[in-house]
Amino acid sequence: MIAKRVLFSGRVQGVGFRYTTREIATGFDVVGSVKNLADGTVEMEIMGEEDELREYLGEITNESPVAHFIKEVHTEKIQLLEQANGFRIVR
Repeated sequence: MIAKRVLFSGRVQGVGFRYTTREIATGFDVVGSVKNLADGTVEMEIMGEEDELREYLGEITNESPVAHFIKEVHTEKIQLLEQANGFRIVR
């Protein structure tokens, strides 16, 4: 089990990005959250098995309806998400 913080930049706010990532998450064994940041980026904290995370993030960045809005993706490992349950949008 691993956890990652992922920052998406580009035109990722105001296009249904967070809702799309939550919908895609229902098809994977992942938990976490996604939120808009003040600088126009979107931050995701996600936890699951490494293969699940790779496939989930690959679907977002390569196959999803919002993939073309993403200009950059920055990923870093973080500590496991102790209280994570499901996948939610943080406002």
